[in-house]
Amino acid sequence: MNYENILITTENNIATITINRPTKLNALNVATISDLNKAFKNLGKNDEIRVIILTGSGEKAFVAGADISEFAHFSIEEGTQLASEGQEKLFDFIENLKIPVIAAVNGFALGGGLELAMACHFRVASENAKMGLPEVSLGVIPGYGGTQRLPQLIGKGRAMEMIMTAGMVTAQDAYRTGLVNHVVPEGELLDYCVSVANKIIKNSPYAIGKAIKAVNANFKEGKNGFETEIKAFGKCFGTEDFKEGTTAFLEKRKAVFTGK
Repeated sequence: MNYENILITTENNIATITINRPTKLNALNVATISDLNKAFKNLGKNDEIRVIILTGSGEKAFVAGADISEFAHFSIEEGTQLASEGQEKLFDFIENLKIPVIAAVNGFALGGGLELAMACHFRVASENAKMGLPEVSLGVIPGYGGTQRLPQLIGKGRAMEMIMTAGMVTAQDAYRTGLVNHVVPEGELLDYCVSVANKIIKNSPYAIGKAIKAVNANFKEGKNGFETEIKAFGKCFGTEDFKEGTTAFLEKRKAVFTGK
């Protein structure tokens, strides 16, 4: 499939999606969100893909924000629709994908860019990365899940300060607060993400998908995370992966999982 604003490579069960709008610092516009939605849908159906890495082209930015020129003159109704459709098509979609998604944050991740990184299952940042939610400086608030996911990751007080000051934090500050899992030298970012992905690939893709669902349930209104975990745990017992994993353990060999 051809995409307007993204590039996709696959190797050794790992897909890398690169947002490719370098002249716009990879800013998210409607077309890019649509491309990403299609890409994640297609990769999610591919049993060969076990991990997805998401990054931005160039060295300056992961995603420098949303494309403000697209919505500067929107009405209340249009703004509401923009946030609703974006969350459904991309941000919530990534969060609930059964395949692990790692955000490789290179350079600026601002506004919708940070919200995109936070929708991924975890984040690795290059040393030059800077992150923030500057929306209130434009007279609006984060609309792609930023007010919800940032407090979940770094706590209410820190999230309030970041949002209200519209300030940026460094990669080291992001690591200290739990916003990113690792900080690595700029030139080693993708290689490091691949090394983490290879650790994930050794494990049961079925179990990982159920673990993602159970963890997410704790943060969703009306969901009981413990009940979700219990049901997901039970379902694992009916899989080939469970039989293979336990048999391999007892036979003292490495398991070979199929995701079934």
